[in-house]
Amino acid sequence: MGRKMGKRSSILLLSGWLFCTVWSGSVVAGSAVVNKEAQGHISTPQVMVRQVGSAAAVKKIPAGVDDLIPQIIKDVTPSVVGIIGKSSGERYGGVDERYNLMHGSGIIVRSNGWIITNAHVIKDLQNTVVVTSDGKSFKITNTYMDEVSDLALIKINATALKPAKLAKSSSNARVGDKVIAIGTPISFALRSSASTGVISGLNRTVDASYRLIQSDTAINPGNSGGPLINMKGEVLGINTLKYSAIGVENMGFAIPSETVQYIMNQLFKYGEVKRPSLGLELEGSWSSLVGLPTEDPLTITKVVSSAARKAGILVGDVLYSIDGHRVSSNVDINELFKGYSPGGVVRLVMQSEGDIVVRKLVLGQADPVVAEEDAEFE
Repeated sequence: MGRKMGKRSSILLLSGWLFCTVWSGSVVAGSAVVNKEAQGHISTPQVMVRQVGSAAAVKKIPAGVDDLIPQIIKDVTPSVVGIIGKSSGERYGGVDERYNLMHGSGIIVRSNGWIITNAHVIKDLQNTVVVTSDGKSFKITNTYMDEVSDLALIKINATALKPAKLAKSSSNARVGDKVIAIGTPISFALRSSASTGVISGLNRTVDASYRLIQSDTAINPGNSGGPLINMKGEVLGINTLKYSAIGVENMGFAIPSETVQYIMNQLFKYGEVKRPSLGLELEGSWSSLVGLPTEDPLTITKVVSSAARKAGILVGDVLYSIDGHRVSSNVDINELFKGYSPGGVVRLVMQSEGDIVVRKLVLGQADPVVAEEDAEFE
C-alpha cells in the first residue's frame, strides 16, 4: 500500500495488521533513539544541595521536558480508545475466522461519545468494538467518513468521557520539539502504549491531500487514529501513515490539528465535507514533483466543470495564483480552500496562449484533485 518514492521506499497506513500476521519489527520500524544531550535534556536531580557553613541551602531545579512526559501520558490516555473489528478485506488467509480481525486507535473529542480516527481504520471493519482506556466496550452507532483526508467521526453510546484537547494550530510547532504518541500498536492487547520522539519536519506532502507533520516517534500498525501530543498535553495531530521499507526507520506522519478540526467541523455540520473545487485537473512542475524549492505555476491538464469552461480556461493554461495567493502544488490549493466554500468566486492569475490573464471562476463542489500524487503503489 505504499507510494513509490525515491528508491523503492513505501508507505504503510497504520491500521492494525491481521491477528494471524507474523510480525517482523526489524523490517518495518526501528525504535526511536533520542540523543538527550543534543536536546538539552535535564538529567540532574530535582533538588540541588549547596553547603553554606553547617547549614544546607536547598534550591529546586526547574523540571525538564522529559519530567513532564509521564504526567502528560497519564492525563491524555483516558481520551484514547482502541478500535477493533472483523476485516471485510481479502488479506486474511487463516482457517479460524475468529482471528480475522484488524484494529486501530481513536481520540475522544466530545464527552457524549464522539471519537475522531482515521478513515482507513474503520473503512473495512464489521462488528466493530470501541474499547476505552478503563476497559469498557462499546458498539459504534454513527459513522461519518472522509477518505480524502483519511479522517472519520464515530459515535458510541457513552457519557462522561474525557475529551482530548486539540491544539488550535500546529503553526507554532518547531522541528525538534518533543512529541508523544499513544495508541494500540501491533496487538490489541497493547492498548494505551506510549512512545516519544521529536518533530522531524513540518508541511510535508506525502501521499496526502493536505500537509502532514513528520516525526521520529515510534509508531506501528494499530497506532493509526491515535494522537501525536505536544508538551502542553494537546493533540498536535493524528498519526496516519509511515514509510515502511528495509533501511527506513522512524518516519511517521500525522494529520495536523487544524486539518482535523476543519474536517471534524464539516462532518458535524453536514455529515460530509463540502469542499470547493476549481473544476480543473492540474499538474505541478517537475521541481514541485521531486521536492525542489519552486514557485513554478501549475499546468491545466483537463477542464472538468462547465464553470471553468465558461471562464475561458483552456488545457495547457498555467495557474500562478488564486486571490493573490501563489500556488505551486495541488496541496497548496487544498490548504487555501479550507477557508472557502462552494459557490464562492475566486480571481485566478493565469497564462493563456502566451498572455497573462485574469479569470474569475465560480467554485463548484467536489473532492480535490491531486494529480501529482497519483504515483505507483508497491
